[in-house]
Amino acid sequence: MPKLFPEAKSSLRRTRARLTVLAGVFALSTALLSTAFAAAQTAASPASDIWWKHAVVYEIYPRSFQDSNGDGIGDLNGITQRMDYLQNLGIDAIWISPMYPSPQVDFGYDISNYEAVDPQYGTLADFDKLLATGKQHNIRVILDMVMNHTSDKHQWFVDAASSRTNPKHNWYVWNDGIPADSPGVGAFQKKYEHEGKVPPNNWTSTFGGSAWEWVPAVHQFYYHYFYIQQPDLNWRNPAVEKAMFDTMRFWLDRGVAGFRLDAIPTLFEDTQLRNAPDKGGINAQGDPNLSDEYQSNLPEVHGVIRRMRAMTQAYPGNRVLIGETYLPNTAELDLWYGGAKKDELNLPMDMLMGFTNKFDATDFRNHITEAETQLHGSLPLFVFDNHDNIRSIDRFGDGTHNPQIARLLAGMLFTSHAAVLTYYGEELGMPTTTPTRKEDVKDPIGITGWPKEKGRDGERTPMQWDDSPQAGFSTNASTWLPIPPSYKTINVKSEMADPNSELAWFHKLIELRRTLPALHDGGVTMLDKSNTNVLSWVRTLPGHPSVVSAFNFSAQPQTITLDLTGTPAKGTQVKTLLSDAPALQSTTTLKDITLPPYSTWIATVE
Repeated sequence: MPKLFPEAKSSLRRTRARLTVLAGVFALSTALLSTAFAAAQTAASPASDIWWKHAVVYEIYPRSFQDSNGDGIGDLNGITQRMDYLQNLGIDAIWISPMYPSPQVDFGYDISNYEAVDPQYGTLADFDKLLATGKQHNIRVILDMVMNHTSDKHQWFVDAASSRTNPKHNWYVWNDGIPADSPGVGAFQKKYEHEGKVPPNNWTSTFGGSAWEWVPAVHQFYYHYFYIQQPDLNWRNPAVEKAMFDTMRFWLDRGVAGFRLDAIPTLFEDTQLRNAPDKGGINAQGDPNLSDEYQSNLPEVHGVIRRMRAMTQAYPGNRVLIGETYLPNTAELDLWYGGAKKDELNLPMDMLMGFTNKFDATDFRNHITEAETQLHGSLPLFVFDNHDNIRSIDRFGDGTHNPQIARLLAGMLFTSHAAVLTYYGEELGMPTTTPTRKEDVKDPIGITGWPKEKGRDGERTPMQWDDSPQAGFSTNASTWLPIPPSYKTINVKSEMADPNSELAWFHKLIELRRTLPALHDGGVTMLDKSNTNVLSWVRTLPGHPSVVSAFNFSAQPQTITLDLTGTPAKGTQVKTLLSDAPALQSTTTLKDITLPPYSTWIATVE
């Protein structure tokens, strides 16, 4: 939610046959990591038949995927209609951003009822149909669960704000405030004075202004980490945990495969309400730049996550908990798995590489090495795209080689030893289309932060299905966000007909990942570790062909020799499986391989 920065030879023959049927040979440009790194190698886990360890998870922003009723807004039936597409692409699970009833201040992340469907998206019957259709297509459904806060229109908060004596009052975080003339009160706090009281500290909301909002009826401030309309729940109250766990059970009982947990590190706040350290300067909203160390990632949250994990583990089918975890380093990320005990999140999101916006082989190698060696053997989930950030094709692209760089990033993700999460339209190379005028902005943070902060509309534009009016997304000319002009050439229909398209590239990568045992279950060993321009590794699994991948992160050709000495890989000959460089299709040796600029090369060792 926050806007930040930021599953032998015969098998091999079947794989090649599938790739041929999919559509011509491809090439993938992927630049990965380069730096000194002691041959870190992950042991393949033979018992890794847990579905989410191999799944390709596809995030769907429901407003923008497919409109089935002509109102200009995507909906659940639209997702159901597109299950054939998702299955043919090779998607194993879809994560649906919030589709619960909501005033839509934050487009669904302000929830007013956790156990229903917003009418603009459909009904519970429509959701059950989607779930059943997904099952028919071998696609699981993961829901977005917002645990930190509710909408201010949720009945819980309506009751809580009505009286200090209401049983729900202590379900939220309230404070009487402090006298406006108290020592140490700054000008920022004084802007929010009511009845001679100001907020108890200098905390700011992520989306602008004070994190405290006055309610005259109770003569108190309530705390909101996000928008004013998103009051934070009081997770120190056991009744809140019980209520929220019950809402999760409601959906687990219906058959969902798990949850993506929104902004999960923000459940607890510092009980002493200490002022946040000032980092200097002001942000896009015009507020002081402050640390959130007293508002996020407090140690108490881990107890909640352990109890949540125990609750979901009681259900059959290996339900998954994925966390939105913007964290400062890999050591902190490990804590969200539960460290050596592995009793917390199954897949906390690793944002440390995908949202640095620095396209550097050495940095990528270093971070992947950290993930391989510092997570107690837990499976990483590298994230490069979501509904809150400019699309990676634009953040990492240089404006000239964006398609090649996008292919490289995809190649890296799909051949790495990690779970895979992708975002709708990423498989097409859909660009970010940011509004150029303030009056066109729909995202509130873009309205209040313009022009420094232009909001998140650009990465949320409607899915581009074809080149017909409204890109096949809707029959309504007034779609909730405008259709980007790129839909004329960047769309599913056009790319399905082009064996060299971004869509075909994704399809082939997913097929390789699904059918090659080394990519499905193998360990990873970095190669050519001192190379600052090329990232390369070998994936190995005893009894199966090894798979080598190499990515040129530079704008110049790079000649490499990959030495497998000291790795589990056996063999000296290679056969190219996938590359966006035609000259590499005939490569048979690991010596003197010349990678064109921003190219990707994936091959088996024989």
